[in-house]
Amino acid sequence: MTASLDDASRAAHGELALRVAPMPADVNINGDVFGGWILARIDLAAGLAAMRRARGRVATVAVNSVQFKQPVSVGDVVSLYTQVLRTGRTSITVAVEVFAERGHDAPVTVKVTEAQLTLVAIDDHGRKRLLPEFAAQAGDDC
Repeated sequence: MTASLDDASRAAHGELALRVAPMPADVNINGDVFGGWILARIDLAAGLAAMRRARGRVATVAVNSVQFKQPVSVGDVVSLYTQVLRTGRTSITVAVEVFAERGHDAPVTVKVTEAQLTLVAIDDHGRKRLLPEFAAQAGDDC
């Protein structure tokens, strides 16, 4: 039985944040996509989820965990799903699941990477700022 990206979205937790295909320039000497290429897309996907939650700029402060489960190859269609796990007063922790659809004749979708990142809401000067609900509460105290 084959799995499609629609099946992956049902299996994944969160929402589709990004879908991309690696190119030949993205591979290492073994012919697999660089882990750094995948990490860059994970950071981008987590940033998009955190920006929506923070309603503004965010910056990654930690990659809490990352696990590469299977290699990614040129020709794979890579989909990244995000879920906000928790928030603090300024921080947002986001889980990212990465799936690859491979084999055009009989497509199979596999989970290739999972990660967890912490981002912080920042103002226009790059300083930490409160998330909207805390900023509203702070405003009520003034």
